[in-house]
Amino acid sequence: MKDKRSSKWAFILYKESAPKDYLQVLDSIHIPYILSPWHDKDVNPETGELKKAHKHGCLYFDSLKSYSQVSELINDKLNGPSHVEIVQSPRGMFDYFTHADNPEKTHYSVDNIEYGCGFDLSKFLQQQASDETVSKLLDIIEENNITEFRNLVSFVRDNESLLLEFITKNTYFFSKYLDSKRHLGNKK
Repeated sequence: MKDKRSSKWAFILYKESAPKDYLQVLDSIHIPYILSPWHDKDVNPETGELKKAHKHGCLYFDSLKSYSQVSELINDKLNGPSHVEIVQSPRGMFDYFTHADNPEKTHYSVDNIEYGCGFDLSKFLQQQASDETVSKLLDIIEENNITEFRNLVSFVRDNESLLLEFITKNTYFFSKYLDSKRHLGNKK
């Protein structure tokens, strides 16, 4: 692990040891970052005691960085533990920030997620949701027997307005899909 390199690294900050101005510190190193809400209600399942208040975080570097480079940065600048991990699934990490997929754990509000230095949360969420969104739109097309792009736009505008921007940015894919659906429909 220590010889592997990545551009996305996860880390932990403990409230008791993090600098009070941790956001300014992160901003000063000019690396896009995202932080979970303070996890201050987590319970140790073995002891039943509250865990130390902490934040999970992720740094998004422009280039590959080693374990030791990131570990030293977190330790030196944020007084965090030196253990860092490569982020395997940005979406999984984001869900863990709020415990969205862990019903047995305390849930935290997405509104308390912090980010900066150019990290674009809305773009991140859109990229992570794109597979789900494509599936949802394909279901809409099939369930409503839509064969024209114009009809898809009208349906989405009237019924699923949050998806409108997504289909306008992916016009080529959806129009080709509808073309092939029409073409196959004519051959039956």
